[in-house]
Amino acid sequence: MTKPLQNIKIAILVCDGFEEVEMTKPRIALKKAGATVDLISPDAKQVYSFRHDKWGKKFIVDANLETANPADYDAVLLPGGVLNPDKLRTYKSAIQFVNHFFKKKKPIAAICHGPLTLVETGHLKGRKMTSYPSIKTDLINAGAHWKNAQVVIDDNLVTSRQPHDIPAFNQAIIKVFGSEH
Repeated sequence: MTKPLQNIKIAILVCDGFEEVEMTKPRIALKKAGATVDLISPDAKQVYSFRHDKWGKKFIVDANLETANPADYDAVLLPGGVLNPDKLRTYKSAIQFVNHFFKKKKPIAAICHGPLTLVETGHLKGRKMTSYPSIKTDLINAGAHWKNAQVVIDDNLVTSRQPHDIPAFNQAIIKVFGSEH
């Protein structure tokens, strides 16, 4: 049986401090759907997750952001966590990496605080989105139309609010990531 994401390669872009379940659960779902998934980071060869308010597990990085080519990927996923997107958005290479997906109209998914990185791209004007409520104003100020919903799909952009929404988020990303091929 053909899997919906067979032959699709997805980048998960993170820094230290990403919310563990917002990376691990979508990554498992994407792999089960047949995708190849790479963990990409500007951090050395490993990154540390956060479990709500405590440091979590260490994860091996598949590719360094400085050498990863966004053209090699069909979609990008941005997990949240408070520390992760705040740090990630300061890397020019991270913004250039994500900008590739906007320019090529490839699927982009972000959950919880993950959309903070998207603010720096300048591509949110008029986009329908959701996020963790504490960054609602940041998204509105960037021109997005914010909605309090489990998942918001706006063309190639999928956003979600929080870890409790992961089951709905996973369904949405598999649908959107798969529909692009």
